[in-house]
Amino acid sequence: MTDPTPNDDLTQVLPVARPRPRALAVAERAPKPKPRRELATIELDRAPLAALEARNISAWFGDHQVLDRVSLEMPAGVITSLIGPSGCGKSTFLRILNRMHELVPSASLAGEVLIDGVDIYDVDRKLVDARKSIGMVFQKPNPFPAMSIYDNVLAGLKLTGTRATRERRDYLVESCLTKAGLWKEVKDRLRAPGGGLSGGQQQRLCIARSLAVTPKVLLMDEPCSALDPTSTRVIEETMLELAQDVTIVIVTHNMQQAQRVSTQCAFFLASQGTPGGIVEHGDTEAMFSDPIDERTFDYVNGRFG
Repeated sequence: MTDPTPNDDLTQVLPVARPRPRALAVAERAPKPKPRRELATIELDRAPLAALEARNISAWFGDHQVLDRVSLEMPAGVITSLIGPSGCGKSTFLRILNRMHELVPSASLAGEVLIDGVDIYDVDRKLVDARKSIGMVFQKPNPFPAMSIYDNVLAGLKLTGTRATRERRDYLVESCLTKAGLWKEVKDRLRAPGGGLSGGQQQRLCIARSLAVTPKVLLMDEPCSALDPTSTRVIEETMLELAQDVTIVIVTHNMQQAQRVSTQCAFFLASQGTPGGIVEHGDTEAMFSDPIDERTFDYVNGRFG
């Protein structure tokens, strides 16, 4: 056995630790990026299905009365079509359902509009609350033309003062565009102007914009009247899918469309010199195959209007 060498201690037996490169140390301390979750795993806010009811609605433009004591129940999760010739008050009635009628100068109304039993015209209810609960899609697509597709979808959040994180906004855009049947067509150009889309795509973008504030009800005023047959078919398919998430009320002059998409119908009519009202309402198939009122039979069979 040999004698230990002088100054033999632990530092000569154990390996000396060397400092780690700074860049490597910083990289190891940095948080690892989280993998992007698939849309199916993201739970976005989903408004519960809601019933809409109009009670004794009368409406005027100045001294001219356009609706007289109209009452209609629009069940939750159902597509209701409002049909009838031009000038019978269908679009006016639709605009009353989300408080747009009151924005017209000299316009006035009487009656109640209840969503889940609560009157949207109650003095304690704010206008913005009605707009968040009841969305609107118009006859002519009206996206903000210079605004990107992405920002168009989120425009309603700004108008209602709703805050959302960047991740939340991203998933909201994807979710709403998917529900509107537009995601696959625009996912690679979300920053392109919304005005650069085709007419049918613009209408679906407007639907996505309405869905972004998670409404309980979606109103659609002749949404396909300016579209070609192919775009009309896509919009109709979109409506049928959306009925699982929102209650839909649609004004249409297309009797075949009313039969294809709606569960129930309401037939509006205004006799000459009198305000509009509902002649008959009920199950769509029953109204088209065996209506109660002769005027309904004549209208759905193209004898007038």
